[in-house]
Amino acid sequence: MEQSIMQQPGLFARIFRFYMGGFRRMTLGRTLWILIIIKLIIMFGILKLFFFQGFLETKFSTDNQRATYVIEQMTQFVPNTTVPKEEGKND
Repeated sequence: MEQSIMQQPGLFARIFRFYMGGFRRMTLGRTLWILIIIKLIIMFGILKLFFFQGFLETKFSTDNQRATYVIEQMTQFVPNTTVPKEEGKND
């Protein structure tokens, strides 16, 4: 009994084989996955070069200074964040 339990593949191996078998039998799904991968490469690869050019690296010299700046920006209090009511409406 113990030997048959030890010979069975683990849970992760069974899940992996289940998904691999599904991906092998795909036809339309493969095309969709290729489109998703191309989209991710464009989003994270190319757009990063143009829009995220290392603002923190140019402004601060150490990681501690960068972390302090990010924390200050994230926890900064913005007064009067409520939307003003329209005139003539009573709630």
